Amino acid sequence: MSTPLDSHLVAVKRNLKYLKGTLSYGLHMQPAAVNGPISLIAFCDADWASDVDDRRSTSGSAIFFGPNLISWWSRKQRVIARSNTEAEYRSIAQASAELTWIQALLQELKVPFSTPTLLCDNQSAVAIAHNPVFHSKTKHMEIDVFFVRDKVLSKQLPVYHIPALDQWADLLTKPLSAARFEVLRDKLKVQSFCVKTSP
Repeated sequence: MSTPLDSHLVAVKRNLKYLKGTLSYGLHMQPAAVNGPISLIAFCDADWASDVDDRRSTSGSAIFFGPNLISWWSRKQRVIARSNTEAEYRSIAQASAELTWIQALLQELKVPFSTPTLLCDNQSAVAIAHNPVFHSKTKHMEIDVFFVRDKVLSKQLPVYHIPALDQWADLLTKPLSAARFEVLRDKLKVQSFCVKTSP
């Protein structure tokens, strides 16, 4: 930025303070139950038109293999979404592609896993994934629609709606209250490795 504002300095200081206070935090992993195939679940979300400079949306996804977070990302979408549903659907498509890659890796390694599941908190985006009829309203996102729909209709990737409060990928797409941030950080298994001692 060539002309930073005071608000930018405040944001940088806040981020540095957070990083200093969480140096002992890391991704907690635990053994998965071995009494059958391990679950593969993806949470995906989008924050529509969140960038005030160019109105591009932010997508995020958290993918769990059993109880462990194994893949996550937060990125600005390449194209400007014309609706919240479109932004969410593009997030579904990105998460589907990541799940496809993870499936191929697990198959190559001969690791048993259950049919992957994708969870999204936007009912309209989930409905598009399940609708075998192509509409002119979704033509501009045709490749994403066909990619996901092919996976859903062939039963390779069930896509389900979840309530917004159960959307763990919220943490990766938008600013949250401190309380909500901490709840979701714990859900993603990012925890302190310091042993707390009594005074």
